Amino acid sequence: MKPNNYFFWTVATGALIIDQLTKYLTVITFELGETMPLWPGVFHLTYVRNTGAAFSFFQGGVAWLKWLSLMVSLILIVLAWKEKLSTIEQWGYGLILAGALGNGIDRFLFGYVVDFFDFRLINFPVFNIADVCINIGVILLIYTTFKPRKTKNNH
Repeated sequence: MKPNNYFFWTVATGALIIDQLTKYLTVITFELGETMPLWPGVFHLTYVRNTGAAFSFFQGGVAWLKWLSLMVSLILIVLAWKEKLSTIEQWGYGLILAGALGNGIDRFLFGYVVDFFDFRLINFPVFNIADVCINIGVILLIYTTFKPRKTKNNH
């Protein structure tokens, strides 16, 4: 009998759709390199193409990163298919899957990832929804690892 991790699939599907939709809207709205300040000097929308990993790390590493995205995605799908996950784990793994698939789709189809969130106040690399999903997912999984477990003596 397979576990019912419906929340995992819902989170992964919803976040993937939002990621791909925002990337598509960026590509059809902006010219490459074009920026639109939402809060001048602090937060802009800027269309860039990232050939590296999240937040522009490993620039030019798209060849191996696309395969890494595929492997992570397949491992998470098998995990959700075989294991019963808590609600927080379903959120965490679902968001990581959405991020891996979202950026993986870009890498396989285009050879780069579309990025557009541009926090200039702290000179942060431009990023996208998939990057946010991966980071929030990892934070949720770290939380589940370190949160105190309830026992019979610990209500």
